Amino acid sequence: MERIGGETLVLLADLRERLEAFEALRSIATLRGDFTTKVVKNTVYNYFQATTPGGRVQIYIGPDNDETLRLIEEKKAGKDDVHIDLAMIQRLAAQVIAGGVVPVMPDMARVIGRFADSGVFHAGGVIVGTVAFQIYGAMLGVRWGGDARQTQDVDVAGSNHVAIAVPDIKADVPAVIKSLGMGFFPVPGFSRKEPSTSYAIRGKTLRVDLLTPGSRGASTPVFIRRLNAAATPLRYLDYLIEDAVHAVMVAGTPCLVNVPQPARYALHKLIVSQERDVTATDKKAKDLRQAGLLIELLKNDRPGDLALALETLTKRGKVWTSKVEVACKEAGISL
Repeated sequence: MERIGGETLVLLADLRERLEAFEALRSIATLRGDFTTKVVKNTVYNYFQATTPGGRVQIYIGPDNDETLRLIEEKKAGKDDVHIDLAMIQRLAAQVIAGGVVPVMPDMARVIGRFADSGVFHAGGVIVGTVAFQIYGAMLGVRWGGDARQTQDVDVAGSNHVAIAVPDIKADVPAVIKSLGMGFFPVPGFSRKEPSTSYAIRGKTLRVDLLTPGSRGASTPVFIRRLNAAATPLRYLDYLIEDAVHAVMVAGTPCLVNVPQPARYALHKLIVSQERDVTATDKKAKDLRQAGLLIELLKNDRPGDLALALETLTKRGKVWTSKVEVACKEAGISL
């Protein structure tokens, strides 16, 4: 684990700011219309209202804060050239990568980028697994060792119970995957009666898995209406994806995604390591390795995050805390 240089961190901060502006404005750049607001649970949200060939639409822009209002003023002033913004974002990403930040592999970045374009993250989707761990590197200002960040899986978690502040945001995950034109096919489940929750490409190891929180013993795929897709239920996942945070996925064409809070990710990895059977020793070792690296970093840089995540986990009961304790003892990790 190495620290990223100060100049590159400044570039990362600039990249994030430009991405936030780009994400908010690119969907309305070519449309004529007016801005309007909605009040949901005493919070004001901004929309762009336009007339398209398909009828009247309202496009979500953001909450009523200084940044959103700045973007709206720029749109009104005509400062919304998407192509110029995209080229600038790509140049910034190239500088960040040249500064030592390891980018997400091109095929995986293409899949995640299409998810971002299609509103999967606005609909509550959260990137989990080792891709999230890699994204944490740039987010926390470090460069991980290669053994801790290798993966060929894109794990996206969603829940029917995740609270979305803005209503009626949906994304069609199967349609998004098909639109990539990469040859993804639904992987059959154990029963032909069950819908697929995974997508793979013949001859390649790249795979997309859809996950959702589940209770003990739950194994039947759960249909997520907001994503128009079925997902595999996993125990302990609710803790991981609750209160997810925004982050930059660094790639040739970067984008904003949702990832779990780093501290929750670390503690969740400790728990998951205790759920692995004897045939998954490599995965267990990777769980403990990632947890150990994150905990070491957070204890030095963001100890409050770790304390809050542990406090929330403790409220879940003795089963949760005992698994964390056993994993820490096994891996020589001190919380």
